[in-house]
Amino acid sequence: MSAACESMEPPPRVDAASPDVARALLQACCGSTRWVERMLALRPFGATDVLLSAARREWFALTPEDWKEAFAHHPKIGDREALRARFPVTHHFSEREQAGMGTAPDPDQIIEALAQGNAAFERRFGYIFIVCATGKSAKEMLDLLTARLQNDPVTEVRIAAEEQAKITELRLKQLN
Repeated sequence: MSAACESMEPPPRVDAASPDVARALLQACCGSTRWVERMLALRPFGATDVLLSAARREWFALTPEDWKEAFAHHPKIGDREALRARFPVTHHFSEREQAGMGTAPDPDQIIEALAQGNAAFERRFGYIFIVCATGKSAKEMLDLLTARLQNDPVTEVRIAAEEQAKITELRLKQLN
């Protein structure tokens, strides 16, 4: 593709939206109030790559408390009923991201193990297990959860923040 064609990319949807709609679009991508406000202040982005770069930069400029606020806007991995009931605005994103949940040889056993692991994770770290589930099987997510339970809190919150950054990027790309 020529440089001229690349520059014809439409601006991100969040640029053309009213402030209220832009806020809702951004909130569907990341649940941190401060991140949303910072992103709104940077509009317009003009191009998706600029939007994605700003999203990452602003995300990592936040505090661990801001990150934890965003984590609270996710359903627990494998909890489909909670996903639909508690997260009506973002459940369509999370359902696609967690599509690998149904591919396990014994999904009920894996889901039960994930539920137990999620509970242990929450007790240890004070927030739910965050992983960019896209493309991962239920077994892979369970293995990651089990491994990450061994992390110290500082290491784990940084890993979780990186996973949230991946989720946010995927969701921003899906907006256009």
